[in-house]
Amino acid sequence: MFSVDWSQEKRDLDVELRAITARGPPGAEDELDDIPSRVRSSTPVSEPPPYNDLDLQYTIEDVPPWPMCILLGFQHYLTMFGATVALPLILSGPLCVGENNVVKGQLISTIFFVSGLSTLLQSTFGTRLPIVQGGTYTFLVPTFAILSLEKWSCPAEGDEGFGTDETWQQRMREIQGAIMVSSLFQTFIGFSGLIGIMLRFIGPLAIAPTIALVGLSLFEPAANFCSPQWGIAMFTIFLVLLFSQYLAKFNTPALGIKDRKCAVIWWPVFKLFPVILAIICAWILSAILTVSGAYDKYVSGSPQYFARTDARSNVLKDAPWFYFPYPGQWGAPTVSAAGVFGMLAGVLASMIESVGDYYACARLSGAPPPPTHAINRGIGMEGIGCMLAGIWGSGNGTTSYSENIGAIGITKVGSRRVIQLGGIFMIFLAVFGKFGAFFTTIPDPIIGGLFCCTFGMVTAVGLSNLRHVDLNSARNLFILGFSLIFGLVLPGWLKANPGAIQTGVSELDQVITVLLSTNMAVGGLIGLILDNTIPGTPEERGMLKWRGFMEDTPEYRRTMKGYDFPCGMNLIRKVNCFRYVPFCPTFDFGGLSCGRNSGSSRDTTSVPGDDPYKVDVIEDSGVNSMIGDRLYNHRLSDTEDEVPSVYPVRTSDL
Repeated sequence: MFSVDWSQEKRDLDVELRAITARGPPGAEDELDDIPSRVRSSTPVSEPPPYNDLDLQYTIEDVPPWPMCILLGFQHYLTMFGATVALPLILSGPLCVGENNVVKGQLISTIFFVSGLSTLLQSTFGTRLPIVQGGTYTFLVPTFAILSLEKWSCPAEGDEGFGTDETWQQRMREIQGAIMVSSLFQTFIGFSGLIGIMLRFIGPLAIAPTIALVGLSLFEPAANFCSPQWGIAMFTIFLVLLFSQYLAKFNTPALGIKDRKCAVIWWPVFKLFPVILAIICAWILSAILTVSGAYDKYVSGSPQYFARTDARSNVLKDAPWFYFPYPGQWGAPTVSAAGVFGMLAGVLASMIESVGDYYACARLSGAPPPPTHAINRGIGMEGIGCMLAGIWGSGNGTTSYSENIGAIGITKVGSRRVIQLGGIFMIFLAVFGKFGAFFTTIPDPIIGGLFCCTFGMVTAVGLSNLRHVDLNSARNLFILGFSLIFGLVLPGWLKANPGAIQTGVSELDQVITVLLSTNMAVGGLIGLILDNTIPGTPEERGMLKWRGFMEDTPEYRRTMKGYDFPCGMNLIRKVNCFRYVPFCPTFDFGGLSCGRNSGSSRDTTSVPGDDPYKVDVIEDSGVNSMIGDRLYNHRLSDTEDEVPSVYPVRTSDL
C-alpha cells in the first residue's frame, strides 16, 4: 500500500491555476506548454474525443457556415431524391394511375412533403441524430399484396372506371388506412419503451449483420439503375471516389469574408460536396451523349433509353408550377383487417432496420451509441411519421434512409443542422412542382452509380461494429457468417417461390412472408438469437466496449447531452416523475434511476454544463475551457467527485 499527499496536490494545483488565469487572454494559448499534463487538455472541449475517430469535418453538434450548410442540406436532398421519387412511380402501376403524369407529380410532391416533416420531427424531437426520413421499400411488398386482391384489380381499357380519378383514389384510401392503423402499433412500441427493453439483448453481433444486410440487399435495385448505361454508372462511381477519397485533402480557393474583409478562403470542396459534383459532371456528360445521338431514342425494350436526359421530359412539361399537399386530399381512408395485418409486416421490418440505422448514423456522425430513451423516442417518432404519411396520402410510410447515412460517411459531415435544412428543402421544394420534376430527369445510371457508393458505405459501417468483438473466437465467426448468409438465402428463396408460406390464414401468410423476405430482419434476428443463446463472455461478445463509456463517467454524460430535448431539460430534471417515462432523457430502465434527482449515488458528480465551473477573468481565451475540462475530471480524493468550492471554476459551457 502507498499513500498520496492529496493536500499538497491540491495546493500545487491551486497555485498553478491561479498563475495561469492571472496571465489573462493575450497569448494565453501559447502558455499551455507550461501547464502540467494533469491539467492541460489534449483535445478541444467542443469535440468529444472518443467518438470523432472518423476524421469528421463537422460532428453532430457542429454548425457549418450557413452557405456551406445550405449546400450540404441540398446535397442530402439530392441523395434521397432518386430512391424517393422512384416509389410513387413504382406504385402508380398497382394503383391503376396509368400514364397520368399529373397524378404522378402530385404523389411525388406529397411523399417529399411528408418526408420533410418527418425528418424535422426526428432530428429535432426524435433520436436527434442527423438522420433523414423518407419513403421505404419495405412497405411495397405488403402494398402489392393488398392491391393484388381481386377487388382491387385494375379495370381493363373500355371497362367502367378505366382512367378515372376515383379508380386509383379508392385504392390509395385503402393503403392510407392500413398505414395509419399499423403505425399506431409502431408508435406504441416506441413510446412505451418495449423496443428499449429489447436493446438490453442487442450487441454488435446482432447490429453488424442487420446494417450490413441493409446495403447488401440493395445491390439489385442499384444494378437495375445502372443497367441502362454501365459506362455512365462507372463514370459516376469514379467521380465519387475521386472527389471523396483521392481529392479529399485538397482545398480549393473561394471568395469569402474573413475578419470582416473580403478574402480568399480555402475550402475542402471535394470532401464536402462529392455527391453534388459527381451528379453535375455525370449529368453534363449524359446530356452531351444524348444530344450527339449516342443513345437510341425510345424503342420498346431499348436498354439505353433511361440513360437519356430527356427520357422523362414529359414529366417536366406536365407538372404544375405549384401544388400544396394537404391531409385527406384523396378522401377519407378506409380500413380492412387484411390491409392492416399485411402492412404490419412492413412496419416491423422497418423498425428493425431503423434501429440498426440509428447505431450506424451515430457512428458516422461522431455521436456516442444512442441510449435507450433516444431509440424509444426515435421509433415512436417514426410511427408518427407513418401516421402523417397515411393522413396526407403518400401511398407509403416513412423510415430512416440508409442512403443518407452513407452520404454522411462519404462527406464526413455529421451535423444535425445540415439534415434539418435538408428537411426544409424537402418541404419547400415539394410545393414547386416544376422544380421536383426537373430532378426526376436525372438519368438512371447516375442514380445507380450513387447507390453503389452509398450502399457500399452502409455495408462497411455495419461491419465496422465488429471492432468491438473478438474475431478470433470461432463462436463469433459462426454467428456472423451464418447471419449474413442466411439473411441472403431465405429471402432470396421466398422471392423465387412466392406463395410458399401457407398457414391457412391469408393475413398471417402476408405477415410471415414479408418478415422472412426482409434480409435485415432475418439476419438481425438470427444474430440476436444466436448471440444470446450460445455461451460467451461479455468481453468476447463485445458488449463491454459496445456500450461506450460507462454511464457513471462525466465524459460519457457530457457527450450524451446531444440526445436531450432541445428545450425544457431543466424542468425535466427537476420533476422526479419524468424518470419513469421511457422516452424521456432522464429515463433509465435499469432500476428506473437516472438524472440528478434519481437519488442514485452514482449521480453525485456534476455534469459539465449543468453546474459549469467559473473562472474570474474578463475574457475567456479558451484556456479556461481546457483547464476546466481537466480540472473537472481530476480526482482530488478517493471519495470526492467534485472540485472543492475554493477552487476557481470555469465560465464556458462544454
